[in-house]
Amino acid sequence: MNYFEKGSANYAFNSDEIKAAIFAALDKLGTRKKVLAIPPDFTRFHSRAGELTRYVYEYYGNRLTDILPALGTHVPMTEEEIRKMYPGVPVSLFRVHNWREDVVTVGTVPSEFVKEVSEGALDYSVPVQVNKLLLEGNYDLILSIGQVVPHEVIGMANHNKNIFVGVGGSECINKSHFIGAVYGMERIMGRTLSPVRKVLNYASENFTQNLPIVYLQTVIAEGKDGLQMRGLFIGDDYECFEKASELSLETNFHMMDREMKKVVVYLDPEEFRSTWLGNKSVYRTRMAIADGGDLIVLAPGLRQFGEDQTIDKLIRKYGYVHTPQVLKSVKENEDLQNNLSVAAHLIHGTSEGRFRITYCPGHLTRQEIESVGFQYADLNEMMKKYNPAVLKDGWNEVSGEEIYYISNPALGLWAYKERFK
Repeated sequence: MNYFEKGSANYAFNSDEIKAAIFAALDKLGTRKKVLAIPPDFTRFHSRAGELTRYVYEYYGNRLTDILPALGTHVPMTEEEIRKMYPGVPVSLFRVHNWREDVVTVGTVPSEFVKEVSEGALDYSVPVQVNKLLLEGNYDLILSIGQVVPHEVIGMANHNKNIFVGVGGSECINKSHFIGAVYGMERIMGRTLSPVRKVLNYASENFTQNLPIVYLQTVIAEGKDGLQMRGLFIGDDYECFEKASELSLETNFHMMDREMKKVVVYLDPEEFRSTWLGNKSVYRTRMAIADGGDLIVLAPGLRQFGEDQTIDKLIRKYGYVHTPQVLKSVKENEDLQNNLSVAAHLIHGTSEGRFRITYCPGHLTRQEIESVGFQYADLNEMMKKYNPAVLKDGWNEVSGEEIYYISNPALGLWAYKERFK
């Protein structure tokens, strides 16, 4: 059922409108006594989900008993991050999702279905898990809150990805990520319906249909006055996600008339502290960069590769190598077989030799950066040459050289029209 929908490429919600929309939608739901909210973590700070969650808290008060950020594989939020992203919401309401331990299996997507939707690329079954709170918390409402935006693993982020990946378990996260990587990231990004989405839809339709989940989904895009909420879609069905995706593609997808020869991406140090997250600079631009081109990543907050020790260790061991080498390593090594999301991430993080990737890290050494397959450049020198305070999003000329600048790769997808088929 649709509880609220509004948005267009030129619309900009103000806070009063957002609050009124949330309250009106929750009114339609009727009385609820125990509510769980599942918003994103700090890596989706710009989603406006923090503001939506604050209005949910204002509406329900002590009936909002738990807030479970959709961490997926990410590190837990700090108290400082919670206070910044969710001002006015009690820190005591926040719970930490452990994707390796805090989950229960709700069902298994059969191998025959996976083989069909992946067009024969893979034929394993996918156990589907969710955080045990969803099943054991006796909630009469679960609010999944987040941003719809083009995504490298599933095509378009949010909806049931927030449930089965955001607060899901290792088996589903690993296997779903690997399906997307092997099927081909370029065939997935910007598509509402992908093999990974079909797997998660199967899980929604067969395993969690009795959970009282309602989706609050935003569409955020740059405007002349900065980031604006262009759309808000609230519902308990797939249609509200499709409508949000249509608007996101209109506002977040940058179809280029020509290839980019040099791209400079800035990673906000509060948001991007690992290549696990920072490689959005690779994922979101790779369909737009020319063969032989350059991607320069300004990463003042970069201090690690993975979001936990296990993932970090595996990235350091195998590196961002070409896809055939990753697939060979998966076949030959049990540690990668048990961590297929890492294998998928390694595939996503390579240019397959098409263009150069140069990281300029704030805390990692040249040796560390080069050991995983990237080129290294000094951050201070490159920040002077490509000053984020001066550059504007889009085409710029720096010392007679044309570059394309992106201030936040998480907010969009860039593709050359001849490469996006």
